[in-house]
Amino acid sequence: MKRNTLLIGLLLFLVACATVPISGRRQVRMLPEGMLVNMAMANYQSYMAANEVVSASDPRARLVRETGEKISRAVVDYLEETGQASRVQDFDWEFQLIESDHVNAWAMPGGKIAFYTGILDLTQDENGLAVVMSHEIAHVVARHGNERMSQQLMLTMGAIGLDVALQEQAQETRDLFMLIYNVGGTLGSLAYSRQHEYEADALGMTFMAMAGYHPEHTIDFWERMLKHSGGAGPPAFLSTHPTNEDRIKAARDYLPEAMQYYNP
Repeated sequence: MKRNTLLIGLLLFLVACATVPISGRRQVRMLPEGMLVNMAMANYQSYMAANEVVSASDPRARLVRETGEKISRAVVDYLEETGQASRVQDFDWEFQLIESDHVNAWAMPGGKIAFYTGILDLTQDENGLAVVMSHEIAHVVARHGNERMSQQLMLTMGAIGLDVALQEQAQETRDLFMLIYNVGGTLGSLAYSRQHEYEADALGMTFMAMAGYHPEHTIDFWERMLKHSGGAGPPAFLSTHPTNEDRIKAARDYLPEAMQYYNP
């Protein structure tokens, strides 16, 4: 029995392997993306109905929406040109601004993205907004949530229990979904790994460059974030996030690569 379980796990692993665009990193995603998109739609609509959404005519909300549309168009164009359009074929992009003091933004499968007004003091302008927006779009395009949920379900249920987790423990799966996508949380507690965060930073720099934003603004944003936090925070090895200092260094190192995609 144990041998059969290991064999099934290995087969699932091989079938679920995929490659992240641009970074080329191999990842394992064991959940149907369509299922996550449906869960995202329901949870996103529910959250918007229960919270104060800034009017679409508000200049701040317009800037969030227009910046998101500009970057997502550039990303979709790139994926179509490189034969990877299937990654976003079922996406219905939506960009909303929520009235809240949280210094945060988050994204769900299918292109559902929300910003809180509390982060606007740090983004400051369209360039700063593009940094955070492209980072969130990168999480969605790279399907980090699927990967993270797959990892967590594998740890708690095992490969043989995935079907049980999805069908017989639907509430636990929904709770895990909300935890992974950090709806309502703060910027420092997103439940992604440091690897995902570095990858989303790099992909985000590439995506904003494609859309005509200079990727160097990423460094400016994280320097403001460092100043805002006062250097406080747990050591990197205790956090799911890289430190602000490490993100600034990584952004500087990646800048020449991102500049190859810069389309002013």
